[in-house]
Amino acid sequence: MSPITIAVPATTANLGPGFDCLGAALNLYNHFTFSILPDSEPDFLITVTGTEADHAVPLRDRVSRDETNLLYQSFLKFYQHLGQTPPKTKMEIQLGVPLARGLGSSATAIVAGLMGANLLAGKPLSGSEILNLAIAIEGHPDNVAPALLGNCQLSVKDGEKWQITPLNWHPELIPVVAIPDFELSTEMARSVLPQHYSRADAIFNVAHIALLVKAIESGRGELLAIAMEDKIHQPYRQSLIKGYEAVKTAAIAAGAYNLVISGAGPTVLAITHPEQSLDVQNAIATAWQKEGINAIVSALQIDSQGARITS
Repeated sequence: MSPITIAVPATTANLGPGFDCLGAALNLYNHFTFSILPDSEPDFLITVTGTEADHAVPLRDRVSRDETNLLYQSFLKFYQHLGQTPPKTKMEIQLGVPLARGLGSSATAIVAGLMGANLLAGKPLSGSEILNLAIAIEGHPDNVAPALLGNCQLSVKDGEKWQITPLNWHPELIPVVAIPDFELSTEMARSVLPQHYSRADAIFNVAHIALLVKAIESGRGELLAIAMEDKIHQPYRQSLIKGYEAVKTAAIAAGAYNLVISGAGPTVLAITHPEQSLDVQNAIATAWQKEGINAIVSALQIDSQGARITS
């Protein structure tokens, strides 16, 4: 069987008040190649190349290549779900999505592992079954849903089922992503969140996510400026991101409608009009430089396809 390569997009999740239920796919990708190994080879083999290869700790050491690797774990979960033994497989990971930065790198591995296994097994599972398995592995749908399906996706649990609904992202809303040169683990970001919230904070977020859906589809920046505010996770995570307030203030002054933490951070997401995009990028980079932090700042696009076979 010929090798199969799957591209999976990065994702930005939460978008302010949409904690654990709202995410969008971006045109930044990890690539995963699966090929069957001869019987004489080990059960699996994992290689890692790509972005951040010049990091102080090599990628091959930062991404596990044993049975704890998330790509392999997802691949294995697929075959366990079928009650089958997986074939001996080589898995090549080419990273284009930075690790531990709040851009859904884990979701790309989960989606790719399930898709690759499904293809090697002759596609016994449907797309919705793959999605349900991905959500079960990740624990929440806000990254895996857009990573698999593309676009901006709102996920609502209905009993034991999920209702996944795409939102029509207005073309004049430009996502500007700023990736600082430090990492923040999801575990650390979740550890600072409270166990309980006030009724006022719950009402605040319910109202704001409803407004956010309207703003995303209409492209109305004045609504977006209000709608991206949040009281569930951002107030508690901001202290983990050096210079966050200065970066947010600079971005809004340069023309961004608002700026939020992407996923668990430390990457931040600003949304702006195309005419202000370059000013916003420069303002964010400058503000972080003043804090002694280098950041890669880019205007990206919403990926409309999601995970797909590239070869």
